[in-house]
Amino acid sequence: MPDKEIALAFIKAINDHDVDKIYDLMPDNHIFIDGSGGKHVGKIDMKKGWQDYYQMFPDYSVEITDVIENDSIVGLFGYASGTYKINHDNNNDNFWKTPAAWKAIVENQKIKLWQVYCDYSRLLEIIKKQI
Repeated sequence: MPDKEIALAFIKAINDHDVDKIYDLMPDNHIFIDGSGGKHVGKIDMKKGWQDYYQMFPDYSVEITDVIENDSIVGLFGYASGTYKINHDNNNDNFWKTPAAWKAIVENQKIKLWQVYCDYSRLLEIIKKQI
């Protein structure tokens, strides 16, 4: 499968909230770099991380508008969105959507590196309001 298709399969698994498929697409030494630069290594910890993330944002999704590929590096561009689960008022104030980009390095048909680039300031405002 071409590297671009591996990266798009990873996006599909994210949008399907299919943590087992995400896990299967990561090598043991998978590297995840979040939007604030935090680095997480190892697919076992990432499985728990994705499960926890979907608990916080039960409708989290990624919308891809553009994809570029250069050897084993795939750049994906679009939007990330979701609703923070705690909503005392039952209104839509906890929904956020932000432009985002992702860098995937594909190695042996697996996502060796997944790096997120986005502005989480709206999301942090929502979380701060709930505390």
